Amino acid sequence: MNTFFKTAALSLAAGAFALSISAPQSVAEESIKIAHVYGKTGAFEAYAKQSHVGLMMGLEYATGGTMEIDGRKIEVIEKDSQLKPDIGRAMLAEAYGDDEVDLAVGPVSSGVALAMLPVAEEYEKLLIVEPAVADSITGTNFNRYIFRTARNSSQDAIANAVALGQDGASIATLAQDYAFGRDGVAAFRNAIAKTNAKLVFEEYAPTDTKDFTASAQRIFEALKDEPGRKFLFVIWAGGGNPLAKINAMNPERYGIEIATGGNILAALKAYKAMPGMEGATYYYYEIPQNPVNDWLVEEHTARYDSPPDFFTAGGMAAGIAAVEAIRKAGSTDTEELIAAMEGMEFEGPKGLMKFRKEDHQALQSMYHFKIRVDPEVEWGIPELVRELTISDMEIPLQNQ
Repeated sequence: MNTFFKTAALSLAAGAFALSISAPQSVAEESIKIAHVYGKTGAFEAYAKQSHVGLMMGLEYATGGTMEIDGRKIEVIEKDSQLKPDIGRAMLAEAYGDDEVDLAVGPVSSGVALAMLPVAEEYEKLLIVEPAVADSITGTNFNRYIFRTARNSSQDAIANAVALGQDGASIATLAQDYAFGRDGVAAFRNAIAKTNAKLVFEEYAPTDTKDFTASAQRIFEALKDEPGRKFLFVIWAGGGNPLAKINAMNPERYGIEIATGGNILAALKAYKAMPGMEGATYYYYEIPQNPVNDWLVEEHTARYDSPPDFFTAGGMAAGIAAVEAIRKAGSTDTEELIAAMEGMEFEGPKGLMKFRKEDHQALQSMYHFKIRVDPEVEWGIPELVRELTISDMEIPLQNQ
């Protein structure tokens, strides 16, 4: 072989070798990267685990089990906020900057979410908020890079106001003294004002409260002489178990009924002591009747030997929304995703969901329930009284 052909052969071999080592890198660059920034450790660990399981099942369901969109593999990168706003902010910045993710999902805590919102704006990348609920996330602190599949405090409040806002009812609230609790009470106050019931007292307690005696005494004193039906409406997340502890203080001696929204199955165990209690919930696995929820219930029960929980449904909705948005946009470019998602409708485990263009809040059904007790079931069962659909609830815009 002459010198020319030797040189050409070597060049071709070198080129083939270069292609062989660059191909995996090219494939990796083409993957769709999603960061899940959530409180894997801390007081809301149970919520976080459900949310992540739901996210992965949502991605699986929406891609028909391939975990690919238009031939591009989905890669999920987990980040632990430890329920600390500064860490959540740093983890999201790391995901956008170092990991170069296309979008992020999370977190669990409203306080952490509020710290993360400016990071999405700084990096001009999407953050799908799930399951944090404070109104201010898609309200006063909103920016155009934020979309939320989780319900917000107003959706919780309006649904519960429908359930409790009976003629002449007098209501007191007990809530955690941070964004989740205060936004929830503010939204409930506004919703109750549109009914014939009245809110007569608000009590706030630290998130780590274990003894509710003093709070309960103030609430009982405020409600005991009020006319008509009397409710204590509790807005609480995480530990402390205020429902069971206050119920043990015999509020019925003052004619006071405890009411609250839905919760995870472990928390619903306390509801079993309060048959007939009314409220409104975001999700209970037996309520929605649609193909997405049927798949979720069947698959989750088979894989984990338990039905899907409150935050599993939310995580699934976020996963489905991400896939549908990328498909609709035909891209992971942020501006194209925003254009695709504003006004986007999709089917989740709760049925129809729609991102409102003005604030990117997902409009969705809520469920008025009454607790039924079955000796064979270890928790109180939220039995459907009425589904409150998107058209049944006027959710206020708060970012104008």
